[in-house]
Amino acid sequence: MPKARVALESAAPPFADSESRPPEVAIVITRTAKMLLLAAIALYYTLVVFNNLTDFDSNYQFVHHVLAMDGTIPGNHGMWRALPSPAIQLAFYLSIITWEIANMILLWWGALNLLRTLKSPAPAFNAAKRVPVMALTLSMLMWLVAFLSVGGEWFLMWQSHTWDGREAAFRMFAVVGLVLLLLLQPDTDTQP
Repeated sequence: MPKARVALESAAPPFADSESRPPEVAIVITRTAKMLLLAAIALYYTLVVFNNLTDFDSNYQFVHHVLAMDGTIPGNHGMWRALPSPAIQLAFYLSIITWEIANMILLWWGALNLLRTLKSPAPAFNAAKRVPVMALTLSMLMWLVAFLSVGGEWFLMWQSHTWDGREAAFRMFAVVGLVLLLLLQPDTDTQP
């Protein structure tokens, strides 16, 4: 076998390790990961909004029971906090849907901003993170304030076996928080 052919056959495939890969490829991979994770959360919110709008009553029942506090421990001393009014319950539910729609729009907008600047210099990509950071923060506040604090503690959702959404809320708070932490890592033009 000719020496050139042996050398070619034994050579590692191009970009087999990060040291031989052009820096632009590594930068785009890291930025793409950030953009895709953001888009995945945007997709999640799209499905949440779709479900809330197409199955309005099922999801409204959750809000109704949490605010009415009818699933809490009988005789608890926090029942004075209950909001049995259907008008107030509907207003709460509509405000949650509005919050979710705002999150969805900001997340998709942010994902598009990141996609547009994927191969741009680092300052442009870092500047494109403003909307996604705002969207992810708004999302974390929804899970922390609306569900964990107001629903979980004020309306004692933790006392209900049927209407306790704290586990799902914490899961989403954690997922969104991890993506926010990753996104906040500064991008440079010389990343490995």
